[in-house]
Amino acid sequence: MNFTPVESNVTGAVPSEVTLFKGIGRVMIIVCLGITINYINATMVHTFSKHHIFKVNPRFILFIHLVFNDMIQLTASISISVLYYVFDTIHVYLCCLFMLPAILTTQNTPLNLAFMAAECYIAVCIPLRYNNICTVKRTYIVIGIIWTLSSLSVLPDVFILLATEPLEFFHTRVFCLRDTVFRSAYSVKKRDASHILFLVVVWLTLFYTYFRILFVAKAADADAKKARNTILLHGFQVLLCMTVYVQPLLIQVLTYTFPGQFRTIYFAFYVINQILPRFVSPIVYGLRDKTFRKYFKKYLCTVNCHPKQNP
Repeated sequence: MNFTPVESNVTGAVPSEVTLFKGIGRVMIIVCLGITINYINATMVHTFSKHHIFKVNPRFILFIHLVFNDMIQLTASISISVLYYVFDTIHVYLCCLFMLPAILTTQNTPLNLAFMAAECYIAVCIPLRYNNICTVKRTYIVIGIIWTLSSLSVLPDVFILLATEPLEFFHTRVFCLRDTVFRSAYSVKKRDASHILFLVVVWLTLFYTYFRILFVAKAADADAKKARNTILLHGFQVLLCMTVYVQPLLIQVLTYTFPGQFRTIYFAFYVINQILPRFVSPIVYGLRDKTFRKYFKKYLCTVNCHPKQNP
């Protein structure tokens, strides 16, 4: 909210043509990246749905949930960004319609990665109990837990918004940012507390599973080493996702350091926080796993292939 006057004062000094072309360029970049990633992810979901071998594997169930979650998150967040660049401000009720799915799915990502790391740990370190612990039913229960935890983090903000803001507020036009909609001081403190809690729990899970797998991998086969590398990729993906937790502070610092560059800073953080982590998901399983890759390649470029019967 505090950034708006800074941005508005400077944009008047910039030629409208330059601002227009910058906005169009950024929208095109975001939309093209989003369409590309969602096409790849949709192909993965299609591959998963066509082959029973993946539907009974907890690892691939968690993975495809992450992919589907990324598709929702990208669609919602790209819609917000396009509306932001095209209309500048939009009505609060319309902003909430896109923002709530974006926040929920953003919260889901690190939790999903933590459970995937735990699944790798069980498969490598206690393989004899894997089939008893990691069942299909329990995997879907875990997915329900992920959505419940994310909802418990976001729904209080909605209740506070409905209780503290007048009805007229939902028809006002604002920058579609979380702090401009959920502007209660309690919401800000709760958000920071939940971010810190999620950050600590997820990173402790990743560190514990990585080092346990690391010790096993020293004297084990290639599968353990592959699991160790998978945890590293999870860590890199979580690191990119977790920057959203310090984003408000970094944006504030950079905006005062570079006045008038709020749109550029916002765009850079959006690409780093929302786009790049979604590039990692197809690499972790879609390209590295031989079984999934064998089927995935059949559907990725179906335009150049003749229809074939599923094996």
